[in-house]
Amino acid sequence: MKVLTKIQEWGDRHHPKWLDFIRMALGLTLMWKGIEFAFNLHAFTTLMENAGLGFAVSISLMAHLIIALHLIGGLMIALGSHTRMFCLLNLPVVLVAVFYVNLPNQIFSPYSEFWFSSAVALALICFLVEGDGVLSVEHEKQTLAE
Repeated sequence: MKVLTKIQEWGDRHHPKWLDFIRMALGLTLMWKGIEFAFNLHAFTTLMENAGLGFAVSISLMAHLIIALHLIGGLMIALGSHTRMFCLLNLPVVLVAVFYVNLPNQIFSPYSEFWFSSAVALALICFLVEGDGVLSVEHEKQTLAE
């Protein structure tokens, strides 16, 4: 627990303002992917079946959980509320997308999602360490409390 507190304190002290715009873009990107998955639910479940990801839980239930996690998590990351928690919750989903769904496919083919998913995974790791930032709902709560 002491390590997590040190990471949080370091992230709060060394957070440039321009990074907040990248956090907002990350949140909007996750929401966009959640909406895209919701509108193409059949294609999304087929993609998950082809990747062999339905062994423990029903594919349909897992697809709906991923969509909800992307929509809610993306909104909260964009607003800067509980950013670390929602980055941590979204990270396993995105890592599975990188390594089990996109990597076995041809990563150098046109319209490959591998590089996009990898960039989102790196951004989630970055904001897992960096946290909310100055332009966030959480920062506003902290300044009002002081």
